[in-house]
Amino acid sequence: MAFFNDINIDNWKKSEIWTDSLWLISSRDNTGKHSGFYHGNFIPQIPHQLILRYSKKNETIFDPFVGSGTSAFESETLKRNFIGIDIQENLIKYIQKKISTKNNFSELIVGDSVLEKTFEEVEKSLLKNNKKYIQLAILHPPYADIIKFSNLKGDLSNCKSLKEFLSNFSVVAKNTIKILEKNRYLCLVMGDKFLKGQWIPLGFYCMNEVQKLGLTLKSIIIKNIEGNRAKQNKEAIWRYRALSSDYYIFKHEYIFIFKK
Repeated sequence: MAFFNDINIDNWKKSEIWTDSLWLISSRDNTGKHSGFYHGNFIPQIPHQLILRYSKKNETIFDPFVGSGTSAFESETLKRNFIGIDIQENLIKYIQKKISTKNNFSELIVGDSVLEKTFEEVEKSLLKNNKKYIQLAILHPPYADIIKFSNLKGDLSNCKSLKEFLSNFSVVAKNTIKILEKNRYLCLVMGDKFLKGQWIPLGFYCMNEVQKLGLTLKSIIIKNIEGNRAKQNKEAIWRYRALSSDYYIFKHEYIFIFKK
């Protein structure tokens, strides 16, 4: 058994853990507390796999862009502690109404993850629960300005340029790494964008920002995109647009695995 998970390697053939770098997921899991109402949430199977692979029961998961709570609900299901931040108070209140703290703690913070004072609240939450570090960080930030999530100044989807977005993202990653236990893992879920006839490799730009902070890149997973709201029931239109131009339709996202 690895020191960073509960996988029984003697029974590895029956493990539900995916070990390939290509994840083809036909549909999102909407069971339990999961709901697809929020435009920016990612499918629960992603945090489910990451939490099982890179943490143990009763360890602490951290998400600085918790959104509608996908990683929080998976942490609860898998008996992990959880700390999450989101700049939108209504989302934090939504999660608080649904989350249970019966067996493991779940600390939810309204704040801007770029600000140091927000991470001071995270450190207070750790201290309150007799913890010093988190064991796994899952980051699923806005894909720059592709979708505008709020009118709040600190919302990364409101950054006025790619440079500003990457700078702010780097600050969040740096703050996260400070509270991440040594030899543990940070997972980044990120896609690319297309602007003015040019493919912008946003995923690799963000990957590079984390590498510059000293973490080791362990894996790059490619995940297919199915049921994207922007393309729902419009497959024929997007295919026509692609054929009449010179680009390919987005069908993938990246999951980058880093080790501290």
